Amino acid sequence: MNIMNKFRLALAAAVLSFSTATTALAQAPLKIGYTSVEYVLSQMPESKQIESDLKAYSTQLEAQLKSKYSDYQAKAEAYQKGAPTMTEVVRADKEKELTGLQTSIQEFQRSADQSLQQKQQTLLKPALDKLQKTIDAVAEENGYTYVLNSDGASPVLLHGPKDGDISDLVLKKMGVTPGAAAAAPKAAPAAAPAATPAAGTTKTKTKSKK
Repeated sequence: MNIMNKFRLALAAAVLSFSTATTALAQAPLKIGYTSVEYVLSQMPESKQIESDLKAYSTQLEAQLKSKYSDYQAKAEAYQKGAPTMTEVVRADKEKELTGLQTSIQEFQRSADQSLQQKQQTLLKPALDKLQKTIDAVAEENGYTYVLNSDGASPVLLHGPKDGDISDLVLKKMGVTPGAAAAAPKAAPAAAPAATPAAGTTKTKTKSKK
């Protein structure tokens, strides 16, 4: 499961697992509905823009990583060719520089992963807020006391009648035609263009709707 799915399911589960209706509904007979947060998000028009923005950001991070790695490779090759004629002091300085570059690449990879997750969170928040408000409105209009999320490896909902699924009602409430969009937005995490040099080395040979 990629980072986008992990984040979406974790955040959606926390925000949307239980959506209570008004106090007045609490006095009415219990009525429970459910929805697939992942399915509804995939149908929302915002999903395409989120996917596009995440892809652009991921590409930007990958380009920076490739630049760092290319710089490391060039200096590592120059070191290997010139090492036999270098003085001990110069050789030690070059090895220290290469070790620093290795550390920089590894730190950038970790930072890029965190940055991509933060970007995903920022882009998804408006869509999730909109979805939450719409679920609240649909629940109130249709008399649902609770709305459960049917997504995830361990969904809140284990079984339910078809007429309890309010996913399409939520989409229609937002003016979206159910089933018209493609899959949910995804983004590949920034990855190294080649095997990342290990620290300390100096010479390099070198859910869909049910």
